[in-house]
Formats: sequence, structure tokens, C-alpha cells
Amino acid sequence: MSIEILKKIGWTVLLLIVQALVLNHIHLFNCITPLLYVYVALLFRRNYPRWAILLWCFLIGLCMDTFTNTPGVAAASMTLIGLLQPYILELFIRHDEDQETYPSMDEMGVEKFCWYALFLTFIYCICFFSLEMFTHFEWLLWLTSVGGSFMLTLILILVIENLRRP
Repeated sequence: MSIEILKKIGWTVLLLIVQALVLNHIHLFNCITPLLYVYVALLFRRNYPRWAILLWCFLIGLCMDTFTNTPGVAAASMTLIGLLQPYILELFIRHDEDQETYPSMDEMGVEKFCWYALFLTFIYCICFFSLEMFTHFEWLLWLTSVGGSFMLTLILILVIENLRRP
């Protein structure tokens, strides 16, 4: 097994445990919850096999659905992120760069990584809360949940990414 896969498994297990034991119990204003496990989907390198990204993201979402009793919501949302991640990553890296570019603040630059994380996290939060509520009759609650969870999750992702920098 390669070091890359072991690191990915380690990050995934760590973030799933933190999400299940700590972050799922945080409900600011009864609607804002950080969804930090989406960070794993941001870390797939350029030219990583797309089937593997989809499989990883689906399994991460399935694990979160098991821990949080949200049948299929996290799995569907993470699978969507796994589908979009390679295309959105291509928007933020130069095409003349090495084929093994890893999405990080060091390799992409702070501004590009922030925009990259912003897009994927925002799409994830919209999909997650739309499927979770499955109604838009309470649009203010939906808007607050999406916006607040998006901002809190993005801040946590940027803090962790900044701490990972050498």
C-alpha cells in the first residue's frame, strides 16, 4: 500500500471520528453545524482516478450517514463533490504544472486554494441541506443552515490547511 493511500485513510478516519464525536454535537443557533469531513474530498491530487474519487467520497458519506442517521444525504452530497472535484480543481491549477499536483495552499497558492475550497464546500452545503430538509417551505432556516454551515466549515478547512503547511 502506498504512503499516499495510508495518509488518505488516516485523514479520513481522523476527520470521521472528530465529526461523529465532536462536530455533530455543535448546533449554533440550532441550525449551523460544521461539516469538516468534506475536507477529505478536497485533497485528491490531479489525475487521481475518477472512479476512486467517487468511491472514496461515497464511502465517506456512507460512514457519516451511519453515524448521524441521515439516510443517504451525506453519501449523495459527497458523491456529487467527488464527481465535481477533478473539474473544479482543473479551474484553479495551471495546465503546464506537474501532473501530480496536490491541492494545497503551498502548491496552488493561498488565494486559489481558498476559492477552490469555497466552491466545493458551498456546493456540498447546498446539496446536503437541500436533501436533508427536502422542502423549501422553511427557506429562511435552509438559507441560515447553508450559509452558516458553509462559513464555519470553510473556516475550519482553512485553519487545518494552514496548520498543515510546513
